[in-house]
Amino acid sequence: MERKKILITGGAGFIGSHVVRRFVNNYPDYQVFNLDKLTYAGNLENLKDIEKKENYTFIKGDITDADFITHLFQEIKFDGIIHLAAESHVDRSISNPLEFVVTNVLGTVNLLNAARLIWNGQYTDRLFYHVSTDEVYGELGDHGKFTETTPYSPNSPYSASKASSDHFVRAYHHTYGLPVKISNCSNNYGSHHFPEKLIPLMINNIMNNNPLPVYGKGENVRDWLFVEDHARAIDMIFHMGRMGETYNIGGNNEWKNIELVIFLCRLMDRKLSRQEGESEKLITFVTDRAGHDFRYAIDSGKLMSELQWQPSVTFEQGLEKTVDWYLSNQDWLNNVTSGAYQKYYQSMYINR
Repeated sequence: MERKKILITGGAGFIGSHVVRRFVNNYPDYQVFNLDKLTYAGNLENLKDIEKKENYTFIKGDITDADFITHLFQEIKFDGIIHLAAESHVDRSISNPLEFVVTNVLGTVNLLNAARLIWNGQYTDRLFYHVSTDEVYGELGDHGKFTETTPYSPNSPYSASKASSDHFVRAYHHTYGLPVKISNCSNNYGSHHFPEKLIPLMINNIMNNNPLPVYGKGENVRDWLFVEDHARAIDMIFHMGRMGETYNIGGNNEWKNIELVIFLCRLMDRKLSRQEGESEKLITFVTDRAGHDFRYAIDSGKLMSELQWQPSVTFEQGLEKTVDWYLSNQDWLNNVTSGAYQKYYQSMYINR
């Protein structure tokens, strides 16, 4: 029996690598194809533990290249797509919004067009699963949480580009009948996270006794989701979620940024056998960025009630696991901060 062919875009990135690993290990009857452009945040070293498995294939490519995507879909005829490839850093979107439009909007539409072409109305046992963010909803005040029916109100070029891609996915479902599912997640944390985002940045800077930059007064609130719990939720939605539906995925862990950084400092001091309070001296408040939403919080009630998903760890437990991973994998951290991880791709796929 031929294996079901599943395409995961952005599978060498932070969240994508956890999803790829889960699908390769848990579903030997699937042939998992990892499509990644390998930009600064895509790193094949994230997947060294599964790269030789027979049901895993890596493809280097760009979702913004419509001809390439069309030919790829015609050649392999994927049965399912889990679309994670995206530009995702708010600060980068402020300095270069057009790059986010091209990747997040045009790239998504290229994938939708290719899926529609090869499936040609034969939608039984087919799925286009689009992974999005809670930032499309805008910001919250002191109370309340985002639900699947919260109106969209994006406030940065990044969130606007993701909101647009969500709308295109829904439009292809309603206009063409394309089988789709969407999920919107809160901030992820865990292993293999590129150190431009808050938690890995702070871990790396604490390890190196560098300043810990905190926007404004650090009062902004985020809901934190352990990346392995996110990958498990994607697995459940892919296999059991209702067609055409949106599911919010949150960790039920709201923390002010400054409280998170202080907790992380104290945890790192203990792990590094430093005097308590030593790392807190590195905290430096910097001018708040433009379009910085005050608070995000996700209501995961629909996912919990329909599919019985629950977070597997508390934030404190997940954060300790994350810190332990970075302390045990300092070579990985040094490689991604130096750019040396790009050489791994060269050795694996170019210089053979």
